[in-house]
Amino acid sequence: MSLYRNSAWFLKGLTEFTKGGFNVASKSFSEKDIEVSVAGRSFMITGANSGIGKSTALAIAKKGGLIHMVCRNKDKAEEARAEIVKESGNKEIYVHILDLSETKKVWEFAEAFKKKYKTLSVLINNAGCMMTKREVNAEGLEKSFAVNSLAMYILIKSLIPLLEKSPDPRVITVTSGGMLVQKLRAGNLQSQRGRYDGTMVYAQNKRQQVVMTEQFAKAHPSIHFSVMHPGWVDTPMIANTMPDFHRSMKERLRTPEQAADTVVWLAVSEAAVTKPSGRFFQDRKVVAAHLPLAWTHSSQLEDQKFMSVMEDIAKSFQPH
Repeated sequence: MSLYRNSAWFLKGLTEFTKGGFNVASKSFSEKDIEVSVAGRSFMITGANSGIGKSTALAIAKKGGLIHMVCRNKDKAEEARAEIVKESGNKEIYVHILDLSETKKVWEFAEAFKKKYKTLSVLINNAGCMMTKREVNAEGLEKSFAVNSLAMYILIKSLIPLLEKSPDPRVITVTSGGMLVQKLRAGNLQSQRGRYDGTMVYAQNKRQQVVMTEQFAKAHPSIHFSVMHPGWVDTPMIANTMPDFHRSMKERLRTPEQAADTVVWLAVSEAAVTKPSGRFFQDRKVVAAHLPLAWTHSSQLEDQKFMSVMEDIAKSFQPH
């Protein structure tokens, strides 16, 4: 089933997820919320060399934050770093090269980061991928799952001790409204059964991110966890993997800056941490993680079983 056959989701998207939806929502924003200095605080942002990640990095750099850009492509990362330094005047921007589809290397990176740096204030899981056909990484894991779900799990799990050393630690994950049409399916994490539909696999990964955020928030109350939907955004990933949607919706798609607004708000504002941890946000507000009357709810037992499976998979690739 195509994502866009869900009429309730698509109608919601047309009114809320577009540029027009952002313009309506932003009328109620308090700009004082993000008029802050974050000098002395450090931020790790995955996929920080383009799109939402780059816009987030630039906005936080302008506020004095130390930025750790975690990127796959060295040339693109260095080019983006130079632009961020030039535009923000902030030289405390550091590039780390990591391919999130390489599971063992995600562990190795996180463990090495803990040894090198004394604190981390905020982790922003922004990087993602959408596959057009099923592919596996060198370790035999389906790539979309490896990047979108497992890498996020490992980074959070490994970096929690570092985050807990910081005052006001936060973990923010950029998800997708596509998850609203998916129920957690812990029994088919590798998309081995049924026809492979890249958009639906991506949406399932994004539902997994929401569940992980809820469960991590319960287990680690000293850290503020949140997951956010940036809306429908004009990014290279959407243009490349969903060309028809991109072409038909291009004029209505949000800019990366508009999409990054709630990420920045969640990362720097005092207002954000007055909201409960583990919740789903859209345009600076807590919103429902399910459509009305939806069949997408999973039980507490299903959520816990999923986390147990994630732990087992992650541990099997952990360096000893």
